[in-house]
Amino acid sequence: MPSALRTLEQERAKHAWDCVQEVKDKHKHIADGYRAIVAKVPSLIVTNGLGQTLAFLKAKHEVLYRHLTDWVGKKVNANGDLLNWLLNTATSQQYRLATMEALRLLQWLKRFAEAELPKGREE
Repeated sequence: MPSALRTLEQERAKHAWDCVQEVKDKHKHIADGYRAIVAKVPSLIVTNGLGQTLAFLKAKHEVLYRHLTDWVGKKVNANGDLLNWLLNTATSQQYRLATMEALRLLQWLKRFAEAELPKGREE
């Protein structure tokens, strides 16, 4: 694997680790729900699309929404709110790139959430 890809993967992993540690340290009251929803979001994205999934997260799981939009927004150069950018500005190619980046980040978030957060009730 070329070093540039490895570096991006390492950056992605670090961002996911930091997000999970934030939940563990500052948002303990949502840790079990975060762990459960992180496991479900990839299938929501595949089934409903990134835009609809982000709208759901914005309404119901604002911490995960922020974690995803902070990372993906930077990677696709979205100006301002990622959801607004996806719906009003992004080309279909940019939308696909944002979707792939979200799915890649969620792989790391899921792994780290399973390792670091308590298993609670399923949502």
